[in-house]
Amino acid sequence: MFGTLIKFFKFCDEENRKKFTGSIIVGIFNSLFMALRIGAVAVMLRGVIGTAIEGKPFETSTIWLSFGIMCVSIIGGIITRKVTSMWQCEGGYRTCAQKRIEIAEHLRYLPMGYFNENSLGEITSVTTNTMEAVGDVATRAVMMVFQGLLDTSLIILMLFFFDWRIALVALAGFGLFEFVNFFMRFAVKNISADKIRDDAAEIGKVLEYIQGIAEVKAYNLVGKRSRELNEVIDRRKKTLVTMEMRCIPISNIQSLVAKLSGVAMMIASLYFYLNGTMSLADCSTMLVCSFMLFNALEAGGNYSALLRTIDLGVTKASKILALPSMKIEGEERPVKQDDIEARNVEFAYDKKKIIDGISLKIPEHTTTAIVGPSGGGKTTFCHLLARFWDVDKGTVTLDGRDVRDYSMDNLMKNYSFVFQNVYLFHDTIANNIRFGEPDAPMERVIAAAKKACCHEFISQLPDGYDTVIGEGGASLSGGERQRISIARAIMKDSPIIILDEATANVDPENERDLMAAINELTKEKTVIMIAHRLKTVRNADTIVVIDKGKIVEQGKHDELVKQNGIYARFIDSRREAVSWKL
Repeated sequence: MFGTLIKFFKFCDEENRKKFTGSIIVGIFNSLFMALRIGAVAVMLRGVIGTAIEGKPFETSTIWLSFGIMCVSIIGGIITRKVTSMWQCEGGYRTCAQKRIEIAEHLRYLPMGYFNENSLGEITSVTTNTMEAVGDVATRAVMMVFQGLLDTSLIILMLFFFDWRIALVALAGFGLFEFVNFFMRFAVKNISADKIRDDAAEIGKVLEYIQGIAEVKAYNLVGKRSRELNEVIDRRKKTLVTMEMRCIPISNIQSLVAKLSGVAMMIASLYFYLNGTMSLADCSTMLVCSFMLFNALEAGGNYSALLRTIDLGVTKASKILALPSMKIEGEERPVKQDDIEARNVEFAYDKKKIIDGISLKIPEHTTTAIVGPSGGGKTTFCHLLARFWDVDKGTVTLDGRDVRDYSMDNLMKNYSFVFQNVYLFHDTIANNIRFGEPDAPMERVIAAAKKACCHEFISQLPDGYDTVIGEGGASLSGGERQRISIARAIMKDSPIIILDEATANVDPENERDLMAAINELTKEKTVIMIAHRLKTVRNADTIVVIDKGKIVEQGKHDELVKQNGIYARFIDSRREAVSWKL
């Protein structure tokens, strides 16, 4: 239990840790104020019982003293409870928000291989369920458990000033309660890991189902036939039900122990009174105390079942933050020449060699086309040039300097990308275009859109540039998404452009506009393109053929055609495809 508390505190940053520490300190005062209620009751009972039995005159000061102690208890309790609650909520929700941002920033600088090894559901689960647990459940559970322990401990300590025998009975009940509570935490130990796993699996499957909804409908994978999704949802439901079924019986036993401990205090108090070793006033006070002693402990004990889940969630988030990121620090220096060179570059993914000793020079303001069979390493090589991954061996240089010597942000300023599968955000078209420069004026946005040949269709939309597009750009055609992506790259105006099969899936109606947009984007730039279309390849300054991680051919179009190798067969297959007619 305390290990989870310590881990939770370490997980929070210094500012929020201070809030939680402060809330614990104030919580101690809150417990003291709660314990004062016993003193107020004791003063009143002694006054009343003393008057009734011993015939002493009842003094008005007794009422005022009891009333004063009770007022201090209530007012102090309200103020300290408010402070602790506010600090706990602020600390929890701020920790949740800051860790989400911290994880997002950390993910930016992880090697791309991490995203291949971990599913989208796994990553999404950490930033949603796990952080929600930290911000809401963790704060409430950890603090309520701790506050319950604190309240009960201080009240038992106060009981020693009244009657040590009753205090020992209460202490025994407290120990028995914690013994039962230990079994509750043990009962959910393994199932908590299953819950975390099933949360991630369910999110992953739901995302996969939604993203592939077109295929789901096309192949009638709806309702009961969406077997995999249903199985994942059912498994998570069973896990949650199992967790509840394990907790409920022990929670009831825990509650019974608390109630029986109160009964034991009552019986002991009455026994000591009847044999003359306890005054009636103290007996009455102990009877009242027996009803209020275990309330906070019982409430906190019910939340303790969640501590293991919180522990695992914090561990999971901490593991992501502890992953070794790519070296992002480096020099902030201007790039004078956009020459790129790969020297004996090797790269393996999951022990499978993808790039095997490639060396290539790409002079400034030239166009290099990369072609080759699928799976040959074309995209991976381009990602290495832009430092999406770090090479295993060899070097990649920009302006004669190893790309790892630049700071990551400074390096990325030199690259713009247009991918085959364009991702647009659920935002206005204008904000999607100015994505790299959020403060860019509207005039520049429109100018970039005109160069990218998308101003016309944007103007015809209901709200023009303020039209909010669906997540991923689902409300636009493939060609429209590509042109907006090119407008975004034009806006960034980087000296190096990487085109990853940007025209592969574009229909003939959009191809002319898209090619005009690409020509506008690549003016006086260093261009690296992965392409399968003849017209986008043949005019390149250098054509590089990559197969099985090696450069097997290199030269201009006419030179490579004469070699009658892979490139020549590539050209023949494209000509044959173009000649097909219906």
